[in-house]
Amino acid sequence: MRPLALTLALLVAACAQGPTLSERLSTFVNRSEGDLVAELGVPVRIHEADGRRFLQYEQRRVVAVAEPGLYRPYFGPWGPRWGYAPPPPSYAMVGCDITFALRGGRVESFTFRGQGCG
Repeated sequence: MRPLALTLALLVAACAQGPTLSERLSTFVNRSEGDLVAELGVPVRIHEADGRRFLQYEQRRVVAVAEPGLYRPYFGPWGPRWGYAPPPPSYAMVGCDITFALRGGRVESFTFRGQGCG
């Protein structure tokens, strides 16, 4: 009975999903700029306007893209045949730009955009 309970617990844990990007970023709201930089590193861009400071971070990663293969004719030793030709591997770059808005040295809000956010 114990192995069954352990297996069931592992299956439930494997199906559980972690927090969303928005939930993870919301932990930085009301924290200091120093905490943000200590946690995420030095931002790519910094801009100041209307008494606010904007810190932008970029994430880029390469993902494999699955494309359908083709059924096409080929000539074998017994004459023409149809066969499956797998596509060559292809990859795409996806990114996510995250911008934090700070006022008075504290994170006020954040926004993110891009195909790689998620």
